[in-house]
Amino acid sequence: MEVELRHLRAFVTVAERRTFTAASHELLITQPALSRTVQQLEETVGTRLLDRTPHGVELTETGSELYGRLRGVLRDLDAALAAAGGHAGLRIGFQWALPDPWTSDLLAEFESATGARATLLRRDDIVAALHSGDVDAALVRGDVRASGVTGTPLFKEDRLAAVTAGSPLAAADELDWPELSAHPLVVNTVSGATSPDDWPPESRPARVVACGSYDEWLALIAAGRGIGSTTTSAARTHTHARVTYLPLRNAPQVALHLLWPTRRTGDPLLRRFRELARSLA
Repeated sequence: MEVELRHLRAFVTVAERRTFTAASHELLITQPALSRTVQQLEETVGTRLLDRTPHGVELTETGSELYGRLRGVLRDLDAALAAAGGHAGLRIGFQWALPDPWTSDLLAEFESATGARATLLRRDDIVAALHSGDVDAALVRGDVRASGVTGTPLFKEDRLAAVTAGSPLAAADELDWPELSAHPLVVNTVSGATSPDDWPPESRPARVVACGSYDEWLALIAAGRGIGSTTTSAARTHTHARVTYLPLRNAPQVALHLLWPTRRTGDPLLRRFRELARSLA
């Protein structure tokens, strides 16, 4: 049997994701089909490349050596295909304050590795932007599930409480997550990462002040309409003279996800961007 590009991509993806389940989701094929593809490669090279374990896979010595060589080859191939196809860059959508310097490092690494340009575009409705082709991929907080959109978690951030500077709460050293539900909660229902569902049913906020953007969320808290929570990176970049940020105990973390249109999973530039995003996470 001749080795095809699909065999190499299958092996490299399993080696990076460390489980056939995660790799099959990324490659959009069934797990049995992926397993057969890797087995065909092992039969062709005449040796085992992966050790299957109850918790995933481990590279054999030969597999590790092959992975190291193929990773660079596939990256060069993706860059060449992107250049041949005239793809000048990627448009990366986001909804509000991205974590930095992580984002700056990611964009710099991507541009250096591919020669393509990465442009950030702020969009409140990320799913609509992905479906319309307005953006090629998106960095979003929280778990976004939508038809035709695929995603992968990158890392989690801690939360801070946000209160108006005139509130007695502003003098506290820190707040406990359950305390927030005793006050009107300002929630960005379009692109926010906080929801009343983040509390147990018996202790959810009794009153929710809804808004449609991060700027509105900040203005409502500054005006004393309620309190809220946001990520540490957003608090650093979005300051307000009338808003005080406080540490939060026992608060659930917020996951940052990378999303892209499912139909473009095989796009060379998107694949390279995903690899770099995961490696820097």
